[in-house]
Formats: sequence, C-alpha cells, structure tokens
Amino acid sequence: MTEQGGLVLVVDDDETVRDVVRRYLEVSGFTVELAGDGAEALERFAARRPDLVVLDVMMPGMSGLDVCRTLRQSSEVPVVMLTALGEEENRIAGLQLGADDYVTKPFSPRELALRVASVLRRARMTALEPPGAALTDGELRLDPAARSATLRGAELALTAREFDLLAFFLAHPGTAYSRTDLLERVWGWDFGDQSTVTVHVRRLREKIERDPANPERVTTVWGVGYRYNPVVAS
Repeated sequence: MTEQGGLVLVVDDDETVRDVVRRYLEVSGFTVELAGDGAEALERFAARRPDLVVLDVMMPGMSGLDVCRTLRQSSEVPVVMLTALGEEENRIAGLQLGADDYVTKPFSPRELALRVASVLRRARMTALEPPGAALTDGELRLDPAARSATLRGAELALTAREFDLLAFFLAHPGTAYSRTDLLERVWGWDFGDQSTVTVHVRRLREKIERDPANPERVTTVWGVGYRYNPVVAS
C-alpha cells in the first residue's frame, strides 16, 4: 500500500478535472497518478499497480468502458467510474463490466473522495476476511476460499461484486433486505446510489436463475427489497 490512503490512478481526458480530483484526493491522504487517455491509463497501471482507479467513461479513442473491460481481464482492482448526467446506459454498462461505483458529472470532488475511501475500505476488509465454508443450494455451489461459484457443475462468470452479493444471499436465506441494507452489508457503503444494487441483482439473476424474468432464488419483496429463497429446503 502506498501512503496512508493508497495509490489512486485518475483517468480523464479533461486536464482541469484531473487536477481538481488530484488535489482533493491528495488532501484526503491518497497518492495520485494521472492519465489523460485509455492507452496511457493501461501503461501506468502496468508500470505501477494502483489500489483504485477513477475512470472517466467518455474519452476519445479508448473509452473508459474499454479500459475497465481490459482491467477486469487480469485484475479485481476497485474502479470508480465518472459518467455524465443522463448517461444511464454507460453507468449500467460500467457496473456490468465490474466497476464498483460511479459518480455522475458534474460532481462534488469531496463526494468523490468519500466514495473512493469507502470503496477502498470495503475492498481491504474483504481481503482481510478469512474465507468461510462452502455455501450450497442444490446445484449451486460457492467456494469463498477459491472465489469461485458453480451451477450444475459449470463455473459462473461472476464479477467480484456479484460474487460477494451471491455469497451474502446464500449465507442469509429467507430474510428480506432493502437496497440500503445490501449497500451497507455487501458494498460496505453508508451512502450511495441504490440503482447499483438493482443492476447487480439483475445481472446475478441472469446467471443463476432458470428464468431470470421469473426468478425463484432472488425474489423481489415489494416495498422492501430482495430475499434469497433456497431451491433446496434446509
């Protein structure tokens, strides 16, 4: 870990945005490296692995989504995306690629610094937590130590956050949790956009449900949130 807060790579084609973000993060105790485009970001990442990446979506040439996709091929480094107001599709695409959070432009630099600290805190807590026993529900099996999950013998392609969400659901079946509860207990956030949870639940359903449109395992509890229902009764 570099410095008290860690090393953050900030990627944005706007020099003013890069400078403002750098100053706020440094005041918050982080060491900051800057990149002005996607290619430079990947070069800096390879040369000096950061603890977290702040990544603008809309950049000329290689977009932030392309950078995130490339990073996820070899790393689970936390990623906070920067998206413009109204770019809901890009926010969802970023989360689907494995981004941990996003902040919408125009944004408060102070809020961004708080989001970065929150995402890093959760990532570090997860890394320190001892792996628990394997969790099973019928033909669905999750191994915390190996960070792998299988369904009917086939390995599931889960992002880090989808894995954590599934592990939480399997460990707490039959209880309804609000989106706020899940943000706190899975993401480790005491604030944040609840649509992050909605997107991850939808993606998880696509991977573990026979019919994602009519889920059996992860069901919606109207007015509350979500509940995991074991397919095999205990």
